[in-house]
Amino acid sequence: MAKPNSAFMKPLNVSPELAAVVGKGPMPRSEVVKALWVYIKKNNLQDPKAKRNIVADPALKVVFGGKAVVDMFEMTKLVSKHLS
Repeated sequence: MAKPNSAFMKPLNVSPELAAVVGKGPMPRSEVVKALWVYIKKNNLQDPKAKRNIVADPALKVVFGGKAVVDMFEMTKLVSKHLS
């Protein structure tokens, strides 16, 4: 049985901007991404034509550095800047 990757599960501090979307930290990166997807689906922020794209609302726009639309791969990179 593989042992869990402790670095991946390490709780990280969440910036105030990201906390407005996913809740207060610290929390592991996997939980941040999970909470982000819950927020995206709850607020219907996925582009209906291109499901890989996330259309930012005002709260997410702050997290995404002002970008209105990001793809899901770019999203993880932009969110990383808000974790420490």
